[in-house]
Amino acid sequence: MARKKKTVELDRDNGVAPGLVAKTKKRLVVAGGRSHPELTAAVAAALGTEIAPTEHRTFASGEIYSRFEVSIRGCDLFLVQTFGEPVNEWLMETLIMIDAAKRASAKRITVVAPYYPYSRQDKKGRGREPISARLVADMLKTAGADRVMSVDLHAAQIQGFFDGPVDHLFAKPVLLEHFKANLTAEDRETLTIVSPDMGRVRVADTWSDSLNAPLAIIHKRRDPKVANQVSVHEIVGTVEGRTCLLVDDMIDTGGTIVKAAQALKANGARRVIVAATHAIFSDPASERLQDSSIDEVVVTDTIPLTESRRWDTLTILPIAPLLARAIHEVFEDGSVTSMFGGDA
Repeated sequence: MARKKKTVELDRDNGVAPGLVAKTKKRLVVAGGRSHPELTAAVAAALGTEIAPTEHRTFASGEIYSRFEVSIRGCDLFLVQTFGEPVNEWLMETLIMIDAAKRASAKRITVVAPYYPYSRQDKKGRGREPISARLVADMLKTAGADRVMSVDLHAAQIQGFFDGPVDHLFAKPVLLEHFKANLTAEDRETLTIVSPDMGRVRVADTWSDSLNAPLAIIHKRRDPKVANQVSVHEIVGTVEGRTCLLVDDMIDTGGTIVKAAQALKANGARRVIVAATHAIFSDPASERLQDSSIDEVVVTDTIPLTESRRWDTLTILPIAPLLARAIHEVFEDGSVTSMFGGDA
């Protein structure tokens, strides 16, 4: 027996076109690569769903294979994949999963990349350099991604590299809630927000407003020919006798942050607390960050950290609730911007 289809008649007065009404409804599906399965599981749990079963293999030759084990036809797919080590393998796996989802007829594919790969290569600093952050955006789009969601991009202009919607989330509310709950009365009274370089002044300024604390800036000079090496020159602002909260978007080898902390302590800082979104922690970051000049390090779990890269004064905050809320807003056609007071 043929199923009767529901139709909509032409309504010129109200501008409604004639057509058929589909029996299907919107369906949110969460899937993930192998880079951070704990985060994918936490996001799915926060949304009240499960992860779509996916088969992953790496062949002896190094080639990657991914296949969705269940139908995702017509779904709104949110593919969670972050980019710690090995970044190139996870990037290739993401592209393959996007292609698989596109060929499986997913209606919309959103790449949820808490840490965006190659984000520091967002411009040409010298001649004959690539703009790799743009290249990554091009590859995601070509593979079939419709939308990208990320947390604390190294540079806001990366949003313009992707030819489609980009949801730029901020980890500040997560970190801010932690400090409001855990800073001592003395810390609050003597708190100074510190920007580790001129490029992070705008972010540090918003922290200064949120915590009603003065701002200090560290002027540094980096040799463009030598990676991960920084020399701190001078501090603009008062830090003597103060609790200094150093805020940054990422920590890679830790060289910048440690030298900044040492400079603060040398200028009389009482305590130095480091807050960052992305704990890349390339060797020897874990050892460096245990320097006596740093009293505490607070990061989020946008990148997985093995036990060998953790220590007693390191605090890791969950980012999954923030991602889940943003995913829910996107799926329900809500407002991601409203999550951050209109700043996203």
